[in-house]
Amino acid sequence: MTTPPVDDPDVLVDVRGVKVHFPIKAGVIFDRVIGHVYAVDGVDLQIRRGETYGLVGESGCGKSTLGRAILNLEPPTEGHVVFDGTDIASLKGEELRRKRQDIQMVFQDPLSSLDPRQSVESLLVEGMKAHGLAKDAKEARPRLRELLTAVGLPVQALSKYPHEFSGGQRQRIGIARALSVNPKLIVADEPVSALDVSVQAQVINLLEDLQEQYGLTYLVVAHDLAVVRHISDRIGVMYLGAIAEEAAAVDLYARPLHPYTRALLSAVPIPDPDVEDSREQILLTGDLPSPSNPPTGCRFHTRCPWRQDTRCDDERPQLRVVAIDGVPEGHRVACHWAEQIDSGELRPHEVTPVAVGSDELPPAAVEPELMGPASVTEAL
Repeated sequence: MTTPPVDDPDVLVDVRGVKVHFPIKAGVIFDRVIGHVYAVDGVDLQIRRGETYGLVGESGCGKSTLGRAILNLEPPTEGHVVFDGTDIASLKGEELRRKRQDIQMVFQDPLSSLDPRQSVESLLVEGMKAHGLAKDAKEARPRLRELLTAVGLPVQALSKYPHEFSGGQRQRIGIARALSVNPKLIVADEPVSALDVSVQAQVINLLEDLQEQYGLTYLVVAHDLAVVRHISDRIGVMYLGAIAEEAAAVDLYARPLHPYTRALLSAVPIPDPDVEDSREQILLTGDLPSPSNPPTGCRFHTRCPWRQDTRCDDERPQLRVVAIDGVPEGHRVACHWAEQIDSGELRPHEVTPVAVGSDELPPAAVEPELMGPASVTEAL
Protein backbone atom coordinates (compact mmCIF):
# COMPACT_ATOMS: atom_id res chain seq x y z
CA MET A 1 0.00 0.00 0.00
CA THR A 2 1.53 3.32 -1.10
CA THR A 3 1.03 6.26 1.23
CA PRO A 4 0.00 9.65 -0.24
CA PRO A 5 2.71 12.16 -1.20
CA VAL A 6 4.06 14.51 1.44
CA ASP A 7 3.22 18.20 0.92
CA ASP A 8 6.16 19.58 2.90
CA PRO A 9 8.64 22.11 1.45
CA ASP A 10 11.37 20.73 3.73
CA VAL A 11 11.17 17.31 2.03
CA LEU A 12 13.66 17.24 -0.87
CA VAL A 13 13.18 13.58 -1.87
CA ASP A 14 9.88 11.74 -1.51
CA VAL A 15 10.09 8.05 -2.47
CA ARG A 16 6.70 6.36 -2.76
CA GLY A 17 6.08 2.66 -3.41
CA VAL A 18 9.29 2.20 -5.40
CA LYS A 19 9.90 -1.27 -6.83
CA VAL A 20 12.84 -2.44 -8.92
CA HIS A 21 12.36 -5.95 -10.36
CA PHE A 22 14.97 -7.55 -12.63
CA PRO A 23 13.58 -10.16 -15.05
CA ILE A 24 15.07 -13.66 -15.03
CA LYS A 25 15.22 -14.93 -18.59
CA ALA A 26 15.84 -18.38 -20.04
CA GLY A 27 15.87 -19.89 -23.50
CA VAL A 28 18.30 -20.77 -26.29
CA ILE A 29 16.71 -19.01 -29.25
CA PHE A 30 13.89 -16.96 -27.74
CA ASP A 31 14.30 -15.47 -24.28
CA ARG A 32 11.33 -15.82 -22.03
CA VAL A 33 10.82 -14.37 -18.57
CA ILE A 34 10.61 -17.15 -15.99
CA GLY A 35 10.67 -14.98 -12.88
CA HIS A 36 11.98 -11.79 -11.30
CA VAL A 37 14.57 -10.69 -8.79
CA TYR A 38 12.72 -8.42 -6.36
CA ALA A 39 15.71 -6.22 -5.54
CA VAL A 40 13.54 -3.37 -4.22
CA ASP A 41 9.95 -4.25 -3.44
CA GLY A 42 7.87 -1.37 -2.12
CA VAL A 43 9.91 1.34 -0.38
CA ASP A 44 8.60 4.61 1.09
CA LEU A 45 11.01 7.18 2.52
CA GLN A 46 11.56 10.91 2.68
CA ILE A 47 14.82 12.86 2.84
CA ARG A 48 14.67 16.41 4.17
CA ARG A 49 16.79 19.27 2.91
CA GLY A 50 20.19 19.50 4.53
CA GLU A 51 20.03 16.15 6.35
CA THR A 52 21.96 12.92 5.98
CA TYR A 53 19.84 9.79 5.56
CA GLY A 54 21.72 6.56 6.23
CA LEU A 55 20.60 3.32 4.54
CA VAL A 56 21.96 0.09 6.06
CA GLY A 57 21.45 -3.63 5.61
CA GLU A 58 23.08 -6.88 4.56
CA SER A 59 24.72 -7.28 1.16
CA GLY A 60 22.03 -8.06 -1.39
CA CYS A 61 19.19 -6.34 0.50
CA GLY A 62 18.68 -3.80 -2.31
CA LYS A 63 20.08 -0.63 -0.76
CA SER A 64 22.47 0.16 -3.65
CA THR A 65 19.71 -0.53 -6.19
CA LEU A 66 17.41 1.85 -4.31
CA GLY A 67 20.09 4.55 -4.44
CA ARG A 68 20.43 4.12 -8.20
CA ALA A 69 16.64 4.09 -8.62
CA ILE A 70 16.45 7.50 -6.95
CA LEU A 71 18.83 8.81 -9.65
CA ASN A 72 16.95 6.84 -12.32
CA LEU A 73 20.19 5.07 -13.23
CA GLU A 74 18.09 1.96 -12.59
CA PRO A 75 14.57 2.91 -13.75
CA PRO A 76 11.94 1.90 -11.16
CA THR A 77 9.56 -0.85 -12.20
CA GLU A 78 6.83 0.86 -10.20
CA GLY A 79 6.43 3.83 -7.90
CA HIS A 80 7.43 7.49 -7.76
CA VAL A 81 10.59 9.39 -6.83
CA VAL A 82 9.62 13.04 -6.34
CA PHE A 83 12.71 15.23 -6.17
CA ASP A 84 12.14 18.91 -5.39
CA GLY A 85 8.63 18.70 -6.82
CA THR A 86 9.53 16.69 -9.95
CA ASP A 87 8.89 12.97 -10.42
CA ILE A 88 12.34 11.71 -11.48
CA ALA A 89 10.95 8.26 -12.34
CA SER A 90 8.81 9.75 -15.13
CA LEU A 91 11.62 11.72 -16.84
CA LYS A 92 13.48 10.51 -19.90
CA GLY A 93 16.03 11.75 -22.40
CA GLU A 94 17.11 15.38 -22.23
CA GLU A 95 14.78 16.24 -19.33
CA LEU A 96 16.36 13.53 -17.19
CA ARG A 97 19.90 14.56 -18.18
CA ARG A 98 19.27 18.16 -17.13
CA LYS A 99 17.73 17.11 -13.82
CA ARG A 100 20.75 14.97 -12.96
CA GLN A 101 22.73 18.14 -12.35
CA ASP A 102 20.87 18.36 -9.03
CA ILE A 103 21.47 14.69 -8.07
CA GLN A 104 24.98 13.25 -8.16
CA MET A 105 26.55 10.03 -6.95
CA VAL A 106 29.76 9.01 -5.20
CA PHE A 107 30.47 5.41 -6.17
CA GLN A 108 31.75 2.58 -4.02
CA ASP A 109 35.04 1.82 -5.77
CA PRO A 110 36.91 5.06 -6.53
CA LEU A 111 39.28 3.40 -9.02
CA SER A 112 36.71 1.66 -11.23
CA SER A 113 34.43 4.72 -11.25
CA LEU A 114 37.15 7.03 -12.65
CA ASP A 115 38.14 6.79 -16.32
CA PRO A 116 41.86 5.82 -16.28
CA ARG A 117 42.41 7.57 -19.65
CA GLN A 118 41.30 10.97 -18.38
CA SER A 119 43.23 13.39 -16.19
CA VAL A 120 41.63 14.79 -13.05
CA GLU A 121 41.04 18.08 -14.86
CA SER A 122 39.24 16.30 -17.69
CA LEU A 123 37.14 14.27 -15.23
CA LEU A 124 35.98 17.38 -13.39
CA VAL A 125 35.40 19.55 -16.47
CA GLU A 126 33.35 16.87 -18.25
CA GLY A 127 30.28 17.30 -16.05
CA MET A 128 30.58 21.09 -15.99
CA LYS A 129 30.61 21.24 -19.80
CA ALA A 130 27.70 18.78 -20.05
CA HIS A 131 25.52 21.08 -17.94
CA GLY A 132 26.68 24.37 -19.41
CA LEU A 133 28.62 25.54 -16.35
CA ALA A 134 31.86 26.03 -18.32
CA LYS A 135 32.87 26.08 -21.99
CA ASP A 136 36.35 24.66 -21.52
CA ALA A 137 39.03 23.86 -18.95
CA LYS A 138 40.42 27.41 -19.02
CA GLU A 139 37.07 28.93 -18.05
CA ALA A 140 36.57 26.25 -15.37
CA ARG A 141 40.05 26.64 -13.82
CA PRO A 142 38.97 28.91 -10.87
CA ARG A 143 36.16 26.48 -10.00
CA LEU A 144 38.53 23.50 -10.26
CA ARG A 145 40.96 25.10 -7.83
CA GLU A 146 38.10 25.72 -5.41
CA LEU A 147 36.94 22.11 -5.66
CA LEU A 148 40.39 20.62 -5.05
CA THR A 149 40.91 22.91 -2.06
CA ALA A 150 37.51 21.88 -0.69
CA VAL A 151 38.40 18.16 -0.84
CA GLY A 152 41.96 18.61 0.42
CA LEU A 153 43.97 17.98 -2.76
CA PRO A 154 46.74 20.16 -4.27
CA VAL A 155 46.18 22.05 -7.52
CA GLN A 156 48.94 19.95 -9.13
CA ALA A 157 46.54 16.98 -9.01
CA LEU A 158 44.69 18.37 -12.04
CA SER A 159 47.33 17.11 -14.46
CA LYS A 160 47.56 13.61 -12.94
CA TYR A 161 45.63 10.41 -13.68
CA PRO A 162 43.60 8.22 -11.27
CA HIS A 163 46.24 5.48 -10.97
CA GLU A 164 48.70 8.02 -9.51
CA PHE A 165 46.62 8.50 -6.35
CA SER A 166 45.90 6.47 -3.23
CA GLY A 167 42.44 5.08 -2.52
CA GLY A 168 41.51 7.95 -0.21
CA GLN A 169 42.70 10.54 -2.72
CA ARG A 170 40.72 8.88 -5.51
CA GLN A 171 37.59 8.99 -3.38
CA ARG A 172 38.22 12.72 -2.83
CA ILE A 173 38.38 13.13 -6.62
CA GLY A 174 35.05 11.32 -6.90
CA ILE A 175 33.55 13.68 -4.32
CA ALA A 176 34.98 16.69 -6.18
CA ARG A 177 33.43 15.42 -9.42
CA ALA A 178 30.03 15.11 -7.73
CA LEU A 179 30.36 18.67 -6.37
CA SER A 180 31.48 20.14 -9.69
CA VAL A 181 27.91 20.62 -11.02
CA ASN A 182 26.51 22.19 -7.80
CA PRO A 183 24.09 19.38 -6.83
CA LYS A 184 21.41 19.51 -4.16
CA LEU A 185 21.56 15.78 -3.32
CA ILE A 186 24.50 13.39 -3.28
CA VAL A 187 23.92 9.64 -3.13
CA ALA A 188 27.04 8.09 -1.59
CA ASP A 189 27.13 4.34 -2.24
CA GLU A 190 29.50 2.73 0.30
CA PRO A 191 31.80 5.80 0.10
CA VAL A 192 34.41 4.46 2.55
CA SER A 193 34.10 0.66 2.38
CA ALA A 194 37.16 0.30 0.10
CA LEU A 195 39.37 2.51 2.29
CA ASP A 196 41.60 1.95 5.29
CA VAL A 197 40.10 2.79 8.69
CA SER A 198 42.24 5.93 9.16
CA VAL A 199 41.31 7.16 5.68
CA GLN A 200 37.65 6.38 6.31
CA ALA A 201 37.57 8.92 9.15
CA GLN A 202 39.12 11.58 6.90
CA VAL A 203 36.56 11.04 4.13
CA ILE A 204 33.62 10.99 6.57
CA ASN A 205 34.77 14.24 8.18
CA LEU A 206 35.25 15.70 4.69
CA LEU A 207 31.66 14.82 3.74
CA GLU A 208 30.37 16.51 6.90
CA ASP A 209 32.44 19.66 6.28
CA LEU A 210 31.27 19.87 2.66
CA GLN A 211 27.64 19.43 3.71
CA GLU A 212 27.92 22.42 6.02
CA GLN A 213 29.83 24.48 3.46
CA TYR A 214 27.57 23.83 0.44
CA GLY A 215 24.23 23.02 2.12
CA LEU A 216 24.15 19.49 0.70
CA THR A 217 21.70 16.68 1.35
CA TYR A 218 23.09 13.13 1.55
CA LEU A 219 21.77 9.62 1.08
CA VAL A 220 24.56 7.41 2.45
CA VAL A 221 24.36 3.70 1.58
CA ALA A 222 26.57 1.62 3.88
CA HIS A 223 26.86 -1.60 5.85
CA ASP A 224 29.22 -0.26 8.54
CA LEU A 225 26.94 0.63 11.46
CA ALA A 226 29.61 2.77 13.17
CA VAL A 227 30.02 4.91 10.04
CA VAL A 228 26.27 5.34 9.64
CA ARG A 229 25.82 6.29 13.27
CA HIS A 230 28.52 8.97 13.05
CA ILE A 231 27.34 10.68 9.87
CA SER A 232 23.54 10.20 9.73
CA ASP A 233 20.65 12.26 11.06
CA ARG A 234 18.11 9.54 10.26
CA ILE A 235 18.60 5.87 9.42
CA GLY A 236 16.60 3.35 7.43
CA VAL A 237 17.30 -0.37 7.90
CA MET A 238 16.64 -2.47 4.79
CA TYR A 239 15.98 -6.18 4.63
CA LEU A 240 15.29 -8.06 1.40
CA GLY A 241 14.06 -5.09 -0.62
CA ALA A 242 12.02 -3.25 2.01
CA ILE A 243 12.51 -0.86 4.93
CA ALA A 244 12.28 -2.75 8.22
CA GLU A 245 12.79 0.21 10.56
CA GLU A 246 13.35 3.95 10.28
CA ALA A 247 14.24 6.44 13.01
CA ALA A 248 16.54 9.26 14.05
CA ALA A 249 20.07 7.90 14.51
CA VAL A 250 20.07 8.57 18.26
CA ASP A 251 16.69 6.85 18.75
CA LEU A 252 17.54 3.84 16.60
CA TYR A 253 20.77 3.02 18.42
CA ALA A 254 19.29 3.72 21.84
CA ARG A 255 16.14 1.63 21.34
CA PRO A 256 15.98 -0.63 18.26
CA LEU A 257 12.50 -2.12 17.91
CA HIS A 258 12.59 -4.44 14.88
CA PRO A 259 14.07 -7.92 15.55
CA TYR A 260 16.41 -7.54 12.56
CA THR A 261 17.72 -4.16 13.78
CA ARG A 262 18.27 -5.62 17.25
CA ALA A 263 20.27 -8.45 15.72
CA LEU A 264 22.41 -6.05 13.66
CA LEU A 265 23.21 -3.79 16.62
CA SER A 266 23.94 -6.74 18.91
CA ALA A 267 26.78 -7.67 16.53
CA VAL A 268 28.53 -4.30 17.00
CA PRO A 269 31.34 -4.73 19.57
CA ILE A 270 31.37 -2.43 22.62
CA PRO A 271 34.80 -1.53 24.09
CA ASP A 272 33.68 -2.32 27.64
CA PRO A 273 34.05 -5.97 28.70
CA ASP A 274 31.41 -5.73 31.43
CA VAL A 275 28.79 -4.29 29.06
CA GLU A 276 29.83 -6.63 26.23
CA ASP A 277 29.39 -9.74 28.38
CA SER A 278 26.02 -8.73 29.84
CA ARG A 279 24.19 -7.24 26.85
CA GLU A 280 21.72 -9.00 24.55
CA GLN A 281 23.39 -10.93 21.74
CA ILE A 282 21.29 -12.24 18.88
CA LEU A 283 22.77 -14.71 16.40
CA LEU A 284 20.63 -15.03 13.28
CA THR A 285 20.08 -18.56 11.96
CA GLY A 286 20.20 -19.33 8.25
CA ASP A 287 21.07 -17.28 5.19
CA LEU A 288 19.38 -14.33 3.56
CA PRO A 289 16.52 -15.74 1.41
CA SER A 290 16.75 -15.44 -2.35
CA PRO A 291 15.37 -12.11 -3.66
CA SER A 292 13.95 -14.07 -6.60
CA ASN A 293 11.75 -16.08 -4.22
CA PRO A 294 11.21 -13.99 -1.07
CA PRO A 295 9.20 -15.41 1.85
CA THR A 296 5.49 -14.66 2.06
CA GLY A 297 4.25 -12.37 4.81
CA CYS A 298 7.04 -10.77 6.79
CA ARG A 299 10.28 -11.09 4.84
CA PHE A 300 12.23 -11.68 8.06
CA HIS A 301 10.04 -14.39 9.57
CA THR A 302 12.27 -17.28 8.37
CA ARG A 303 15.11 -16.01 10.62
CA CYS A 304 13.19 -14.16 13.35
CA PRO A 305 13.57 -15.37 16.98
CA TRP A 306 10.20 -13.73 17.81
CA ARG A 307 8.21 -15.25 14.93
CA GLN A 308 4.59 -16.12 15.79
CA ASP A 309 2.26 -18.69 14.25
CA THR A 310 -0.23 -16.00 13.25
CA ARG A 311 0.28 -13.06 10.83
CA CYS A 312 4.06 -13.43 10.41
CA ASP A 313 3.86 -16.09 7.65
CA ASP A 314 1.03 -14.68 5.55
CA GLU A 315 0.58 -10.94 6.27
CA ARG A 316 3.24 -8.46 5.18
CA PRO A 317 3.71 -5.78 7.89
CA GLN A 318 3.51 -2.11 6.95
CA LEU A 319 6.04 0.49 8.09
CA ARG A 320 4.12 2.19 10.92
CA VAL A 321 4.47 4.35 14.01
CA VAL A 322 4.34 2.11 17.08
CA ALA A 323 2.31 2.77 20.23
CA ILE A 324 5.14 2.58 22.78
CA ASP A 325 5.73 5.13 25.54
CA GLY A 326 8.86 7.18 24.99
CA VAL A 327 9.15 6.32 21.27
CA PRO A 328 8.87 9.44 19.05
CA GLU A 329 6.48 9.62 16.07
CA GLY A 330 9.35 9.57 13.60
CA HIS A 331 10.31 6.05 14.71
CA ARG A 332 8.60 3.62 12.32
CA VAL A 333 8.77 -0.18 12.34
CA ALA A 334 7.54 -2.88 9.95
CA CYS A 335 6.72 -5.54 12.54
CA HIS A 336 3.37 -6.93 13.70
CA TRP A 337 4.61 -7.54 17.24
CA ALA A 338 6.95 -4.60 17.93
CA GLU A 339 5.00 -3.49 21.03
CA GLN A 340 4.87 -6.98 22.53
CA ILE A 341 8.57 -7.62 21.84
CA ASP A 342 9.60 -4.33 23.42
CA SER A 343 7.51 -4.92 26.55
CA GLY A 344 8.86 -8.45 26.99
CA GLU A 345 5.45 -10.05 26.50
CA LEU A 346 6.96 -12.09 23.67
CA ARG A 347 10.21 -13.90 24.37
CA PRO A 348 12.75 -15.07 21.76
CA HIS A 349 12.78 -18.75 20.82
CA GLU A 350 15.04 -21.05 18.86
CA VAL A 351 14.85 -20.71 15.09
CA THR A 352 14.82 -23.76 12.82
CA PRO A 353 17.01 -23.11 9.75
CA VAL A 354 15.13 -22.87 6.45
CA ALA A 355 16.76 -24.15 3.26
CA VAL A 356 17.55 -21.39 0.79
CA GLY A 357 17.43 -22.23 -2.91
CA SER A 358 20.58 -21.71 -4.97
CA ASP A 359 18.97 -20.25 -8.07
CA GLU A 360 21.33 -19.67 -10.98
CA LEU A 361 20.62 -16.12 -12.07
CA PRO A 362 21.96 -14.42 -15.18
CA PRO A 363 24.43 -11.58 -14.49
CA ALA A 364 21.91 -8.89 -15.50
CA ALA A 365 19.47 -10.12 -12.86
CA VAL A 366 21.86 -9.91 -9.92
CA GLU A 367 22.12 -6.62 -8.07
CA PRO A 368 25.34 -4.97 -9.27
CA GLU A 369 27.76 -3.88 -6.57
CA LEU A 370 29.98 -1.60 -8.64
CA MET A 371 29.55 0.61 -11.68
CA GLY A 372 32.18 1.27 -14.30
CA PRO A 373 33.14 4.49 -16.09
CA ALA A 374 30.35 4.14 -18.68
CA SER A 375 27.67 4.19 -15.97
CA VAL A 376 29.41 7.07 -14.23
CA THR A 377 29.31 9.13 -17.42
CA GLU A 378 25.58 8.46 -17.69
CA ALA A 379 25.13 9.71 -14.12
CA LEU A 380 26.58 13.08 -15.12
